[in-house]
Amino acid sequence: MNSDERDCECALPQAETSPAGGYDRIQEESDIENTEASRMKRAAAKHLIERYYHQLTEGCGNDSCSNAWCSSSRGSHRLDNNAAAVKALELYKNNAKLCDPHPSKKGTTMNHCVRDDFKDVNYLTEDKVYEILHICGEKEDYSPLIRVIGRVFSSAEGLVQSFRRSKPPTKEELKSLQSKDEDKDEDEEEAAACSAAAMEEDSPGSSSRLDGAASGDNDVGKLGPDEVSVDIDAVRRVYQRLLSNGNIETAFLNALVYLSPNVECDLTYHNVYSRDPNYLNLFVVVMENSNLHSPDYLEIALPQFCRAMSKLPLPALAKLARLWSHYSAEQIHRIMETFQQLITYKVVSNEFNSRNLVNDDDAVVAATKCLKIVYYANVMGGEVDTEHNEEEDEEPIPESSELTLQELLGEERRNKKGPRVDPLETELTIRTSDSRRPLIPFEEFVNEPLNEVLEMDKDYTFFKVETENKFSFMTCPFILNAVTKNLGLYYDNRIRMYSERRITVLYSLVQGQQLNPYLRLKVRRDHIIDDALVRLEMIAMENPADLKKQLYVEFEGEQGVDEGGVSKEFFQLVVEEIFNPDIGMFAYDERTKMFWFNPSSFENEGQFTLIGIVLGLAIYNNCILDVHFPMVVYRKLMGKKGTFRDLADSNPVLYQSLKELSEYEGSVEEDMMITFQISQTDLFGNPLMYDLRENGDQIPVTNENRKEFVAQYAEYMLNKSVEKQFKAFRRGFHMVTNESPLKYLFRPEEIELLICGSRNLDFQALEETTEYDGGYSRDSRIIKEFWETLHSFAEEQKRLFLQFTTGTDRAPVGGLGKLKMIIAKNGPDTDRLPTSHTCFNVLLLPEYDTKEKLRERLLKAILYAKGFGML
Repeated sequence: MNSDERDCECALPQAETSPAGGYDRIQEESDIENTEASRMKRAAAKHLIERYYHQLTEGCGNDSCSNAWCSSSRGSHRLDNNAAAVKALELYKNNAKLCDPHPSKKGTTMNHCVRDDFKDVNYLTEDKVYEILHICGEKEDYSPLIRVIGRVFSSAEGLVQSFRRSKPPTKEELKSLQSKDEDKDEDEEEAAACSAAAMEEDSPGSSSRLDGAASGDNDVGKLGPDEVSVDIDAVRRVYQRLLSNGNIETAFLNALVYLSPNVECDLTYHNVYSRDPNYLNLFVVVMENSNLHSPDYLEIALPQFCRAMSKLPLPALAKLARLWSHYSAEQIHRIMETFQQLITYKVVSNEFNSRNLVNDDDAVVAATKCLKIVYYANVMGGEVDTEHNEEEDEEPIPESSELTLQELLGEERRNKKGPRVDPLETELTIRTSDSRRPLIPFEEFVNEPLNEVLEMDKDYTFFKVETENKFSFMTCPFILNAVTKNLGLYYDNRIRMYSERRITVLYSLVQGQQLNPYLRLKVRRDHIIDDALVRLEMIAMENPADLKKQLYVEFEGEQGVDEGGVSKEFFQLVVEEIFNPDIGMFAYDERTKMFWFNPSSFENEGQFTLIGIVLGLAIYNNCILDVHFPMVVYRKLMGKKGTFRDLADSNPVLYQSLKELSEYEGSVEEDMMITFQISQTDLFGNPLMYDLRENGDQIPVTNENRKEFVAQYAEYMLNKSVEKQFKAFRRGFHMVTNESPLKYLFRPEEIELLICGSRNLDFQALEETTEYDGGYSRDSRIIKEFWETLHSFAEEQKRLFLQFTTGTDRAPVGGLGKLKMIIAKNGPDTDRLPTSHTCFNVLLLPEYDTKEKLRERLLKAILYAKGFGML
């Protein structure tokens, strides 16, 4: 697009009411003669150009028209606003054929009169739309309404002024408006006159509630200082009436094609929102069109509009998110589906690969940015908890002593102050972790086709570089599934490991001493806790940066080389020891099969710090742990305190008791006789008393204060009683993950999946993805017998097989289908047992003669497997 065309586009929203108004101004500026004859000539030329313009954009109304330059002709091509205007001028100069208006039942003269009646309509109200619709219905000619819609909906100025709320202000509001008007500068009289009406409609008290009953399915509450001046329910009613007419719907589509480039230009170059916050109205109005996700819009109109919306400044995005947060779940779902449809359509209709990245598709990127607005509206519109936040660690995690060397080498750490935070999240003062229940499930925002074509290595690079030229989908983690995000985290961890290794090598060159590029742990199998935790404690005290090196575990007296498999077994053995109830660090609940911090544990805080380090190392080294924490632990790791509702899965019996107390209809004080003093049992069965309030044993729980009692009880059980233990645990966890994008990418439930893996074991998916080597294939006899045997195993035997082959009995994120297992031939029939390389998920299987022998040898191998050797 050249500069002249761009200027023309940008000027379009400020055009006159007539589409040929722009030519009016050109004619008036260029004509220097002011005689009556020249004015008549210009008027005649303008009239003809207008007729050509309407012929190109709306047609003559004759479905059998054969004029190639008429929109009613079947062979005609749709032109945008600028192209139609230029073509109309060309047809006028060439004296081209001009169609006569197709006569309606009431005659062409009345048709022309109806058109003239609405030429002065610069913006629309609900009543005006119904008035025009009624007149057009009587004449059985909807072309005047189509022209009005095309004119208003293709003009940013017209659309911003349309469908304003008209509820009369109260006396208090009028006084407020008068005081505001008195403060206006006299030099800005014209601007004040324009803004007074907007203030009258946009004042916080003028319409604190949109009429939800009228729309039928929404309940839009008070929007406070961020309310918009558009009457949303009126817009919905208008769309409902008009979209049933196919010709009128086409007018909306064409208008959006003309509108979007001009709006994008306004936002990019003219900073219109800062001058007029009501500019946001046009986005509100357009997004109420329930047909936006239809195929007609997906090709041109919706991508252009998304590009324009993505140019909105941060305050406008936040305002739009706050507005949408008051929509119903059905309306949020409709808007979400609109953007998801566009993303899916673009992904499916293009062939994206490593050379043609989906990150370079403007439509997909813009739609994803728009989807982020809906995502935060979904969070804010649901149940949120912004108050119960964990306190930050009093002592900052010590920085690496390698920082000085890195600075000397120009390698200063990025994000050393912690992981990034989304700007929109900051503007809205809300986090995803604040959500207790969104309006619609978070899973609805994941776009699987996009995840399939996303080149995560490239996307991660864009994420780290943070340039304006390249977009990273990791900045919108809600659209990524857990598998894709886990891959991004894997790249981050590996690059950090390589960076630490490189820095270590540079250190050795500068200082002349040999340093270990790995986090090396040498442990005895029967003293694994003592050896591992003592070593980790020394590293945490001397140089915490070493925790970010790649873990390398060696079992004393064993020959196994750690390529991942030895580390897996190390973590498994450590977890088994740590969570042994006999040690007393964690209490085990037989009913929930969950572990919880023991508030009366004899272990010092350092031990819990080391356990947090182990948990962080497992994530950092991509190892799955067999830990069983309630979800509240992962919420607390993400910075949220436990509340009453978290007792539902951590202590369901207590939760049910407190819930019944809250709902009890009788007299709590007389019937239950409980006080603000509660009791617990220590390791030896001795009761421990705790006052939820000062002198709690003397304060009875009543119907009036029972909510406070329930909240204080939950606060004590989930936070205060284990405060020291959890703070130490969290500190150790953050020693490893403090520079990781973990909190940015994952929700608490995804953190659990990351640490514990999937509990759903689909061995059918594992069979479909397994590869073969050494002469075996999917059709080999032994392979068919192997899978028949494995599928016949009991659940516990299947877990033992996974443990034997991969080093863990859990499925990775995404399920067993994501596990790349290889079955390789290990010689002919023999009495030797099957063996495995757990580092690479390889099963070495001899070609046994019979199925019975295969089953017997395999069971013996998985039941008695322990230790590592060299093959």
